[in-house]
Amino acid sequence: MSENYLVIGAGISGIAACELLIKNNENVTLYDGNDKLDKKKLKADNPFLVNVDIITGNVDLSFVKEFDKAVLSPGVPLDIDIVKRIKRENVTIWGEIELAYRFGKGRIVAITGTNGKTTTTALTGEIFQSYYDDVRVVGNIGIPYTKMVENSTDDTIFVAEISSFQLETVDEFKPDVTAILNITEDHLNRHHTMENYINAKKNITKNQDKSGTCVLNFEDDVLREFGESLDMNVVFFSSERVLKSGLYYQDGTIYWALDGNSTKVIDVDDLTILGKHNYENAMSAVAMGLAMNIPMDSIVKSLKKFTAVEHRIEYVCERNGVKFYNDSKGTNPDAAIKGICAMNRPTFLIGGGYDKDSTYDEWVSCFPGRVKKLAIIGQTSEKIANCCKEHGFLDYEICDTLESAMDMCFEASEPGDAILLSPACASWGMFTNYEERGKVFKTHAREYKNA
Repeated sequence: MSENYLVIGAGISGIAACELLIKNNENVTLYDGNDKLDKKKLKADNPFLVNVDIITGNVDLSFVKEFDKAVLSPGVPLDIDIVKRIKRENVTIWGEIELAYRFGKGRIVAITGTNGKTTTTALTGEIFQSYYDDVRVVGNIGIPYTKMVENSTDDTIFVAEISSFQLETVDEFKPDVTAILNITEDHLNRHHTMENYINAKKNITKNQDKSGTCVLNFEDDVLREFGESLDMNVVFFSSERVLKSGLYYQDGTIYWALDGNSTKVIDVDDLTILGKHNYENAMSAVAMGLAMNIPMDSIVKSLKKFTAVEHRIEYVCERNGVKFYNDSKGTNPDAAIKGICAMNRPTFLIGGGYDKDSTYDEWVSCFPGRVKKLAIIGQTSEKIANCCKEHGFLDYEICDTLESAMDMCFEASEPGDAILLSPACASWGMFTNYEERGKVFKTHAREYKNA
């Protein structure tokens, strides 16, 4: 029997949710708070919406009681008026991840963390696709999970990147293998407190039982303590110390340890991805592959083939002996620190953007000896400049646009330098998303002429 669904949010995730529900003969209404949304264009671009009622803007919210379930897009906060009203009316709330889980089949490998999710998900997907026949890489990596559940079978494996926003609304979602890569300050404008943010991340293991596996970063104090509380198979990885069991990095090599006996996995010189944080990403991917019975030799072959994800410390080009790196996905200070630390040459850094209520002290503290000059752009310019002054770093300049920041860096650079876009901020306000920001950076870098 069909149910009445209210889908909230007319972005990529919301539209994919509508399509999945319509294909399963459910009754769908779409709501978006933007009263300027072009309904005719939306239906023209998505013909399956032709018979869907689309509601926009500020309306009498009593209409929500007509629905059995509300499906929230990841970008919809839980504390806005319409969601509060849905809760008061006792309408069941699902997120996109929960919806996909209810309508899909197969096994699930789910990955979250403040930083490294996209690289780890892409690498894990490549490891799985090299061994299993039906592997679908989905989620926050850019392909809605709901869009890929059609025709899934018990043999399908989903490798899913999952954000804290998506994890707020899980109910029965039960992955076979999970990974939490790290937890550092991020999205406090949405979650309000670190406790809320941490609890959202922990939700990824909410329904796992003794048959499941959870992969955790041993060097993260929160995750180490969390792992000790879990009643399932916990696999730790470490980039700082030797583990008796789990994966660890030491002296240029990644090892797999079991009951005190260590086996070499790979020399990091055989990887194409840079930086200790990427060695952590590789270790977590290895752990997930082993948990799903992929042979080590197959895993190692995939590790050697894997190249950097677009917008994540991505090499772009070289001009006049200066190398350009696009790390537009470094949207918070911790991620941007990893971008800076991965550089192996003097670096001109471009940072700044939308303010997510982050603090920049740790980021600025890692500049000395690494950053020759900082070009600051966007809404956070004054905030970052003041932080630089407080830490005694005065080699910075505020620029109006990304292109002008690049021009300033290129004119001041010398052969052997790097120009790195690693903003430590979101892109909104200047760009639609971090992908657009990264593409603008790459296009402009390639326009420079060699002398």
